[in-house]
Parts: sequence; C-alpha cells; structure tokens
Amino acid sequence: MLESLKQWFEETLGKLSRKSDTAKAIRYALGRWEAMVRYRDDGNIEIDNNAAERSLRAAVLGRKNYLFAGSDAGGERAAAIYSLIGSAKLNGIDPENYLRNVLSRIADHPVNRIEELLPWNVAASVQTVIPEAA
Repeated sequence: MLESLKQWFEETLGKLSRKSDTAKAIRYALGRWEAMVRYRDDGNIEIDNNAAERSLRAAVLGRKNYLFAGSDAGGERAAAIYSLIGSAKLNGIDPENYLRNVLSRIADHPVNRIEELLPWNVAASVQTVIPEAA
C-alpha cells in the first residue's frame, strides 16, 4: 500500500502546478519517504511520535511557571530531569522510585559508568508499576 501511495504521489506531482500547496506537501512527503516508511521494516519503531509528545506535555503546560528557571544552566538541568522522568515513564518505571534509587547510588557510582543509571538499565531494581496519578 505504501509503494502504491508513493507511485500515486510521483504521478500526481507531475500533474500539479509546482507552486501549489498540494505539490509542496507531496514533495515534502517524498523527500522524507525513507524516514516515513522506516517503521514498516522495524516492528519496534512507532508510526508516530505521540508517546514522546505526551511525555513533554507536563513541561509545555507548566512553561509559564518555568519561565524563570534562574539561568540557562538551570533550564538545561530542568530539561535533563524532565527527560529522565519521561524515559522512566516510557520504560514502565515509577519516576519517584527511579529517582530515589539513582540518587541513593550516584555518589558512589563511577562517572565513566553513568549509563548504568539510565532508566532502562535500572528497571529491574526499582518498582515498575507507575501510580495511577502519573
């Protein structure tokens, strides 16, 4: 079906005015065709990025409250924490338990093995049931 859609795009593109909005949309789709159909070849890839957008929803809703993070560095730290919390949720880990576990271990953990503390690497050692309120 995707190949027939691509063929239809290519045939239709030749019939449209180059400056039409439809032609622009078709050229956009064809220009990103390989990325668009990548999910077809790898069953682990989602067709959309809704999960990532949902994980960012809290930050977007609170944007007004976070406007004054104190500095650029404070904003970068907040972004890192949001990323860790979102990754924990996507891996089925309760974010509070994840952060508690990591913060209790990080002082004695070698800096060159910090990837061992990422959510998907500590999933077995923390509670993996996300509370209903999350």
